[in-house]
Amino acid sequence: MADKPVLEVNDAAKEPLPAARPKPAGNPVFMGLPKFRFKLPSRNWLIFLSVTGSFTGAVLYDRYHKKRAQQRWCNIVSHIAKEPMSSTQMPRRITVFLSAPPGDSLRAAREHFHEYVKPVLVAGAMDWDVIEGRKEGDVRAGLAEKIRKRRRRAGEKPPKNAEGEAPEEEEDLVEQLRGSAGITDWKGVQGDLVLGRHTWKEYIRGIHEGWLGPLELPPDPLQSSDPPQHTPDQSSLANVANSNFTPDPASIGSANSSGPEAIGAGDPQLPDEKDDAKHAENEKLEKDQKPKKPTQPFPYISPSAYPSAPISPSIPEVLPPSTILPFPHLLGFFNTPVRIYRFLNRRHLANETGRGVAALVLASQIRACNVNTEFASSADPDGPTADTAQPLADSADVLPTQQHWEQESILEGEEKDWHKSAWQDRTGEEERIWKDRIVIDPRVGEKMRLFELGEDDEEKAKMDDGVDPSAKGLWESLKELAGWEDESSVKGWEHGLVGEEAE
Repeated sequence: MADKPVLEVNDAAKEPLPAARPKPAGNPVFMGLPKFRFKLPSRNWLIFLSVTGSFTGAVLYDRYHKKRAQQRWCNIVSHIAKEPMSSTQMPRRITVFLSAPPGDSLRAAREHFHEYVKPVLVAGAMDWDVIEGRKEGDVRAGLAEKIRKRRRRAGEKPPKNAEGEAPEEEEDLVEQLRGSAGITDWKGVQGDLVLGRHTWKEYIRGIHEGWLGPLELPPDPLQSSDPPQHTPDQSSLANVANSNFTPDPASIGSANSSGPEAIGAGDPQLPDEKDDAKHAENEKLEKDQKPKKPTQPFPYISPSAYPSAPISPSIPEVLPPSTILPFPHLLGFFNTPVRIYRFLNRRHLANETGRGVAALVLASQIRACNVNTEFASSADPDGPTADTAQPLADSADVLPTQQHWEQESILEGEEKDWHKSAWQDRTGEEERIWKDRIVIDPRVGEKMRLFELGEDDEEKAKMDDGVDPSAKGLWESLKELAGWEDESSVKGWEHGLVGEEAE
């Protein structure tokens, strides 16, 4: 029997085995966690990070320069807060006019005031009163009433009460108490601050109504008509018969019928259901008859009556100066790109607003409003005087035809951003101040003044870097947080304790 071949196992064992892959060493920093490998993010991650990073950087850059711009104007007016003032003198008080922008609420105007205007006023130690308007016409009514009160105090036809004496107001009582205590008002310039073009229109209308309008509301011709009265020799039924009244046949049939069958035939409802229906109708009538919310008083004078209205004898030679601040307010989904651009450039708005507020606080330069007059001549341009060197004023009468006041064009570009509701026609007797153009009476327009920033203040603003001198840097803040302050510095609660250890 043949022998079986013997397999040499040792030959297979002699072949070299492949080298084992070394195990990656653990990261000692992360205590045995696998080592992270830095690699380029994917395409989607690159797009996401680039977009979010660019937008975040633009927002942070704008916020940084916005704070610097505000701090620059705060530094310019901060010296006023350090000036001493007598304890018997009232501080300077200005009047701020805010109104809800077209298509939005008053909250937008308040937020704009607190974000851009209030920091500079607080830095200059200003005190202010606010006249707000939740809807169109409120600012006009508030300013006009304020001027009429001033005219009454000056002695212009004071209103009489039932006892024949002029009623005392709360403001008059406060002024009497201050006068008895020897407290005097601010003797310098006060000033008005108007926010936005829509508020400026109401401000102009209120000034004209206050100084040109009457002190009492003129009677309404619709309310003066007498209502129809009952004739004594004629009954009420006869009055109904004489009127164009036609009774309902169904109601006549139901009234002539009687009994339960007639009730079922004339009205399918049961008596209880009829009572409920009557009760619901009565409630609806009561709701309709409830008095509506009080609105602002009707204008005492219309712009068309300005030329023929007599001006108040108590009007001062110069009206309180005013400054008009921009209030860009754009609504609408399709305006999102423009709104994003404005959101990323709020530093320019803060700089422009701070300049206007600083001009009001410093009150170093006040100027009159400009006016451009257009003239027309009755001379024939092709006549004999056309080729001569004789002046036009000597050859024909030159008459002014139209005047363009500076107040009419201030912030005129904001009107294109207003909501469409500001231009729509409305029913009823609602005012349309925003839609109407500004009308200036020359007797009032020449007395208006505007605040302006002086050249010296402009130079100071350019030299100021917008850094708060009292602010601490990052390193100082970290040292204070960690408690590594200088040992020689005395804590606030330790004042007065120095030297007690020696005792």
